[in-house]
Amino acid sequence: MSQTTQSDLIGITDVAAKIPQFIGKLPHLVTGLKQAYLRTPNSPAGLGIAFEKAVKRNPHGYALLFEEQKYTYQQLNDWANQIGHYYLSIGAQKGDVIAVMVENRPELVASVLALAKIGVTAALVNTSQVGKVLAHSINLVNPIALIVGEECRKAVDEIRQELNLPEQRFYWFADQETRQDAGTAPAQYLNLANEIITFPTFNTPTTHSVKGKDGLFYIYTSGTTGLPKAVIFTHSRWTLAYGTYGHVLDLNSDDVMYVTLPLYHATGIVVCWCGVIASSATLALRRKYSTSAFWKDVQKFNASAIGYVGELCRYLMDAPASELDHAHRVKKMIGNGMRPNIWDKFKQRFGVEEVLELYASSEGNVGFSNVFNFDNTVGFSPTPYAIVQFDKEKNEPIRDAHGWCQKVSKGEVGLLIGKITRRSPFDGYTDPEKNKSVIMSNVFKNGDAYFNTGDLVRDIGFRHAQFVDRLGDTFRWKGENVSTTEVENMLCEYPKIVEAVVYGVEIPHTNGRAGMAAITLAEQAQLNEQDLQAMLSCFKKSLPAYAIPVFLRVQKQVETTGTFKYQKNKLKEQAFNPEKTDEQILVLLPNSSAYCHMSTEIYSNIQQYQYRF
Repeated sequence: MSQTTQSDLIGITDVAAKIPQFIGKLPHLVTGLKQAYLRTPNSPAGLGIAFEKAVKRNPHGYALLFEEQKYTYQQLNDWANQIGHYYLSIGAQKGDVIAVMVENRPELVASVLALAKIGVTAALVNTSQVGKVLAHSINLVNPIALIVGEECRKAVDEIRQELNLPEQRFYWFADQETRQDAGTAPAQYLNLANEIITFPTFNTPTTHSVKGKDGLFYIYTSGTTGLPKAVIFTHSRWTLAYGTYGHVLDLNSDDVMYVTLPLYHATGIVVCWCGVIASSATLALRRKYSTSAFWKDVQKFNASAIGYVGELCRYLMDAPASELDHAHRVKKMIGNGMRPNIWDKFKQRFGVEEVLELYASSEGNVGFSNVFNFDNTVGFSPTPYAIVQFDKEKNEPIRDAHGWCQKVSKGEVGLLIGKITRRSPFDGYTDPEKNKSVIMSNVFKNGDAYFNTGDLVRDIGFRHAQFVDRLGDTFRWKGENVSTTEVENMLCEYPKIVEAVVYGVEIPHTNGRAGMAAITLAEQAQLNEQDLQAMLSCFKKSLPAYAIPVFLRVQKQVETTGTFKYQKNKLKEQAFNPEKTDEQILVLLPNSSAYCHMSTEIYSNIQQYQYRF
């Protein structure tokens, strides 16, 4: 959200005008805030407890819809209990980790819930990962077992020998309704649907022994050092999200939330599902996002709320108008990344009344939510934070003569930092060195500590903010964080490429930044027409689709600074404009099987939004 106007600034009168519509939410919100802020690291907390309460409130109401499958709260709870009892029987205990690689479907939900109940941390592996990245992600968290869906088995089989797991700890779910038909597991896998059949359906005895400080998920985030990092998401943090985002949404048991976001991301698994569980409502799940199926599904499931990221909203706005645009009961949506230039248009076109935009990072300790339903804001934050002056050139916060940071004024942009306290702890990464690098000390006084989000935001008043930009080498594309170093390493596996510099560039009318790589070829090497297809095939083998560069710039040599850092600012400024450089630029157009040469005509068409990236 890089644009702002004077009208975006928020004062006490603006908030007062929102009070009447806010009053109705207040009882539900107060209930949530009590749960969120009365928790301690050592008190029982988390997903398992909250879900069992929802079961008591609405045992026969639907908890989960998927394709033609329907599960009541009691049925889903019974299923999760069987999985939980099974893993307890083989010796799993609180603090262990089990990696889960299953696409959005009931088997994933039941597995995550089961592990939460027994205090085992679920490592939510990105289902698009392959090769070295996948092996790294699994081994990083030292799991005692792996649960894999048939749809992901090929990727696992390719790196199975690299995994630090006993042979008998590979579990499998058929890609079908396994509660009705368990299917036949392939060799070297245990069929989890069969293994659990004889185990009891009553609640596991462990649920209330799970404490706030215990790990719930590992969620993977791309950092600037290359391979994915695993961020621990504790039960305490989940309870905070449940008590705030979950209750702010103010659903009821008749509501259905339609979610197409991947559940290995916090927006899907935490934010959206929290809102459902808090109200004993229904989660309607789709395996993968589809523009053409979106409103059809909404109608099919009779959804009243949707989960979103900015890219999803853009895809829906790009689609031709249809009678389905208003043939639904969706009035609320929750997520992040809604672009200011479509915010109002989206609400009007699809009849949405409330956009609960929010801000939170998987690893961080500060969150915002749009509780008052303003436009163009990530919302209000009750957690302690500051927005401080930042020097973009030096890439560091500005400190005064006494060494203290300075807060920005209303309407100004600065670095967002979250104060580390007992109530808002920093749970961090698996890498201690990474933790050190993101904690700022002695910010406003001696001894204080803040988490550096790495994000630039605008202070728009009344503890509201607008997201502006993400610092560092990581950029966001297709709703995913892309690590430049990871991509650089993978590009160099193509025989003719000896060096690559990766960065994000803006494409008009799109969210985030598309990947672009300045590549240097081996001596005497040249790219021919065959290479344009072969490079793409090579990249696809080692990179998920969102990380494959959209643009390539063929350089004779890489420009660096005096300290041997890549001259990325210059490259970003020139981007993919063929008139700003004499060097060859290649582009991967949507649905193409090969790169092609960037012409002035293609460049002009991109600027005019003739291609849907």
